[in-house]
Amino acid sequence: MINLPKRDVRAKDSEEADKSPFSFRVRVGEHEVEICGERQEVLQTIEKLPELLKNVSDAFKTMRVKATVVNVTTPKEEAAKTKGIPLPYPKISKAESCSKAILQLLESDWGRWRPRTLRELSEALEANAIHYPTSTISGVLNRLVKRGFIRRWKTDEGYVYILAEKEEV
Repeated sequence: MINLPKRDVRAKDSEEADKSPFSFRVRVGEHEVEICGERQEVLQTIEKLPELLKNVSDAFKTMRVKATVVNVTTPKEEAAKTKGIPLPYPKISKAESCSKAILQLLESDWGRWRPRTLRELSEALEANAIHYPTSTISGVLNRLVKRGFIRRWKTDEGYVYILAEKEEV
């Protein structure tokens, strides 16, 4: 039998846990709150969370808020781009036109998740055995933007496209 010196490991671990970085994220309806800091500070703020959420919710009641789109790339997607690995594109049915095929892509979870570039849309069409020249796809995208079906804006990667929000009357 080995006799080890007794010491209170839990007390030391507890002190270190209180000082270590800690974060907490909660989503309620359309609102999301993330609290970061030392563990004790975060826990104290969580106790005040109902009051904070009420204030945030009240602030947004008076405004008509449109959803904003944030361009997010997952590490998996970023690695796939640099290694040339094909991304998992959505499966769409054969469309009677290029514009309908593009709209099917943008209506899928893949298209709604984040704005897509011309190259990504072209690759997604090819992954579904739908082949159009890049110039055709570009022209169709321009017409869809002019007709109000999709939105477009410029980023560092070039123009990105996403479905236009339907206006509520």
